[in-house]
Amino acid sequence: MNSTKTSKNRFAITTPLYYVNDLPHIGSAYTTIAADVVARFERLRGKSVLLITGTDEHGQKIERTAEALGRSPQEHCDRIAAGFDQLWQKLNIAYDRFSRTTNPRHGAIVKQFFQRVWDNDDIYLSQQTGWYCVACEEFKEKRELLEDNRCPMHPNREVEWRDEQNYFFRLSKYQPQLEALYQERPDFIRPEMRRNEVLSFVQQGLQDFSISRVNVAWGFPVPVDPKQTLYVWFDALLGYVTALLEPDQEPTLENALSKWAPINLHLIGKDILRFHAVYWPAMLMSAGVPVSGGVFGHGFLTKDGHKISKTLGNIIDPLDLVERYGSDALRYYFLKEIEFGRDGDFNETRFINILNADLANDLGNLLNRTLGMVKKYCQGQVPKVNPEEIGLDNGLKAAGVTLGDRVTRAYEGLQFSQGCEEILSLVRGCNKYIDEQAPWKLYKQGEQQAVEQVLYAVLESVRLSAYLLSAIIPNISTAIYQQLGYSIDFNDQTAIASALNFSTHSSWGILSSDRVLGEAKPVFARLELSNQASS
Repeated sequence: MNSTKTSKNRFAITTPLYYVNDLPHIGSAYTTIAADVVARFERLRGKSVLLITGTDEHGQKIERTAEALGRSPQEHCDRIAAGFDQLWQKLNIAYDRFSRTTNPRHGAIVKQFFQRVWDNDDIYLSQQTGWYCVACEEFKEKRELLEDNRCPMHPNREVEWRDEQNYFFRLSKYQPQLEALYQERPDFIRPEMRRNEVLSFVQQGLQDFSISRVNVAWGFPVPVDPKQTLYVWFDALLGYVTALLEPDQEPTLENALSKWAPINLHLIGKDILRFHAVYWPAMLMSAGVPVSGGVFGHGFLTKDGHKISKTLGNIIDPLDLVERYGSDALRYYFLKEIEFGRDGDFNETRFINILNADLANDLGNLLNRTLGMVKKYCQGQVPKVNPEEIGLDNGLKAAGVTLGDRVTRAYEGLQFSQGCEEILSLVRGCNKYIDEQAPWKLYKQGEQQAVEQVLYAVLESVRLSAYLLSAIIPNISTAIYQQLGYSIDFNDQTAIASALNFSTHSSWGILSSDRVLGEAKPVFARLELSNQASS
């Protein structure tokens, strides 16, 4: 078994390398937001993080799409890759590497990797016959197809019959090693339902798969036979390895693996689970490359309870949503309202209601009303309270002292929804606490110390909540921290780990009276349902 040992202070995570047949859709945005949140959280913890995203740009599908649009394949790839990058900027994705499989540096890595597998006698020439879905770039078994030989993933297209000589990878040879991997590392595939899917597939017996195509010009030629082109998936998966190279390094496999390998986590949609959880680790084993730390396959998104498709005309344009509602809104809704791993639904009315309730009302109004009372009762300064004098009989402190650990476990388990609920529970507790303690009454009764303890407990709880939410809603968290007298910007990913030590800022009771509070102002404006439907 290949070693999976890696530095505890380094963390590498990938999104899929998205296929450039069209501009990014909401599913691509969903995966990338989740990956960015994990990366941001690991940076908060002081780790050196590498977030890899990018585009998969070869294959027959790209060749045909470009031809239909009157473009060269490279021109098409350049346009669509730019569209992905534009959306990631709008969504506040703090990626470190954008891997493109048409990059010449990638070609060098592919060639070297192929040679290792070839030298290991894991590639051979044979006849390939079967039904092929160009949209999936994958051969399909007859039992997988719908009526009229249509792909279940692309029911508007018929598959094509192929009978050609290709090069094959000896996947069957690695069945025992894969089964050992899954047994030794039960968390290699998550969530549990995806693990079960893979185990069921593997137990049926693995078949060798074709890694080359004929009559496809757009791709890398097979190093041992330039008349054939490498299969797009064999090429694309290696884009993760290419991205491990430092910008000034010579593109060799040895250099690529020198610092960041093995990658800790691949985040993917469930439709490409087999490629990442079966084919990819087997390829790595064959080449003597460390197997990645794990794969997480999330579910699909629907809209108003219906599958999202061009045929139904219910496509969600993520660029349109972010332009209308802002990046924090999308990031929060998709991770808080959908259990990561399962299918989830987007409903614009619910989207707005959730954001208004959680971010505008519970969190935003809480900060505003508290700052207003601090200005009125404490001259606009953080109350001079020793947090150690607030006992654990105070509900806010009791919840706050364990919140960091609970939210950390949620992030580590990719249970974003649970993490948000833990934090929002403290926020809602703050609103209830203010109503119960009624600091305005205490002030009238001359109980200044009690007033200050109440307001301090709320301010500190809001600060803690903003810190733990900063990976998901960095703009809102920045606004909250700045109103609490900090100059930090949570989007400055190079500074936050040193400026906001995790062990300190995830604890309860660090807000001090030397902070000059800012003016109360909305950190998240209430949203109204737009008459313009997302399309």
